[in-house]
Amino acid sequence: MKRSLRAERSSKENENSIHESVVQTDTKQKGWMSRKWILIPAGTLLIAGSVFFAGREYVNANTVPFYHVYVNGENIGAIQNDEQLDELFEQKQKYYQEKYPDATMVLHTDGITTKADREFKPEVKSEETLAKLDGMLKAYARGVELKVDGETVAIVKDQETAKAAIEAAKAKYTPAADKTKTTQSKVKQVSASTAKSSSNEQDTVKSVEVKEKLTLALTKADPNKVLDVEEAVEALTDTKEEPLVYKVKEGDTISSIALAHDMKPAEVVALNPGLQEKYLQIGQELELSRPVAPLTVRTVETVTEKVPSKAETIVRTSDELPKGKRKVVRAGRDGVKQVSYVVTKENGKVVSKQWTGQEVIEPAIPEVVYKGTKVEVKKQTTTTSSTVTTQSSSMFAWPVTGARITSSYGQRWGRTHEGIDMVGGRTIMASAAGKVVFAGQQGSYGNAVIIDHGDGYQTLYGHMSSISVSSGQSVSQGSKLGIMGSTGRSTGIHLHFEIRKNGAQLNPMKYL
Repeated sequence: MKRSLRAERSSKENENSIHESVVQTDTKQKGWMSRKWILIPAGTLLIAGSVFFAGREYVNANTVPFYHVYVNGENIGAIQNDEQLDELFEQKQKYYQEKYPDATMVLHTDGITTKADREFKPEVKSEETLAKLDGMLKAYARGVELKVDGETVAIVKDQETAKAAIEAAKAKYTPAADKTKTTQSKVKQVSASTAKSSSNEQDTVKSVEVKEKLTLALTKADPNKVLDVEEAVEALTDTKEEPLVYKVKEGDTISSIALAHDMKPAEVVALNPGLQEKYLQIGQELELSRPVAPLTVRTVETVTEKVPSKAETIVRTSDELPKGKRKVVRAGRDGVKQVSYVVTKENGKVVSKQWTGQEVIEPAIPEVVYKGTKVEVKKQTTTTSSTVTTQSSSMFAWPVTGARITSSYGQRWGRTHEGIDMVGGRTIMASAAGKVVFAGQQGSYGNAVIIDHGDGYQTLYGHMSSISVSSGQSVSQGSKLGIMGSTGRSTGIHLHFEIRKNGAQLNPMKYL
């Protein structure tokens, strides 16, 4: 039994020993298989990792930066770098400046932007993008607007050019500088004979100003519209015809209206179809045109004019000469006087002329004439002296106080103005003693008075509102003749004054 148990225990021990051996062997085999499975994936991972890192380096090496280009938010392409854009701008700026050398050109780059980006092997067509952008780039000229009363008249390069154009426009209507350099001493050296042949006007400019309001403003402009100084002056001073409504006044004719507005009678009729001279009515409105420039240059000048002072004739009676006979016993000689005015002009045309005084440079020598009064010859045993009396010895005086000349003697509106127009004190006085030979209405002169002063001299006073003398009345120098008015062919209240000799009109300024 014991043997049997021992044999059984021995048998069990052997079984256990075999089992353990089998288990150990199986365990060893499993362990080897486990290690083998682990070693194979590790190698695979090592190879794959090497490939991954190599690929990453390749991608990084071929991923490059570039720039998208946008114009007003629209993508027009890409470029390699911003320097290409700067270079294009510089070239284009140079191109426009060389094309318009007289303007300050500015390249218009507003709305052009770039955005940085990176991609793997991007297809960047820089030349194509830059060429497209080049065709879109524009430039403008930086300029200065020259405005007259708020309206743009010219665009110039800069403020210096604008100021130069304004000064040149003013100089266009300013008397030449050499006229202002004549000295007073030089004026006094002029002889009477010289004064007879030339008026010898001497002008001194007191002021030059522009009537309108001028302003300058910076602007962006088409370079083709930027003007130089000469072109800007032309734009400022060139005239254009503008419509004008004119009311007919007393004494007006189609011809006189045309002359007063630098027009031809046919042009007046063309603007007013059906207009006829005989149907012209006072107060009638006519359509006319007048030349108007954007700029009005107003000059005020003092004008000194040397005119001959006519010698008066002194007539004396002599009973030694037969009646009707005349004899010059002393020849007269004209003098020289210097007459001064303040003249206001607009764009070179006189709008006001004010007499400011006169100075005798060389006095006139009166002519002395004997007029015979002897009716019959009587025998006398003793010598008797002739009886000599003075008939006239006065010069002409101004017919109004504070006289201011508004229109001179000579050419006016295409014809001769045969006297002078003046304003001042409203009372009209006789310029010299004499006899009234006419007092009443006389055509275009309106209410007029004519005085005979003897020796062929007469004076005429026109456009009076009222007359205080009558025909046949004798008046002394300074006697009241009437009141200044605007009757007859007149454009306003003034006195039209004439001096005549044997029916011919003379320049009153040589006698006053």
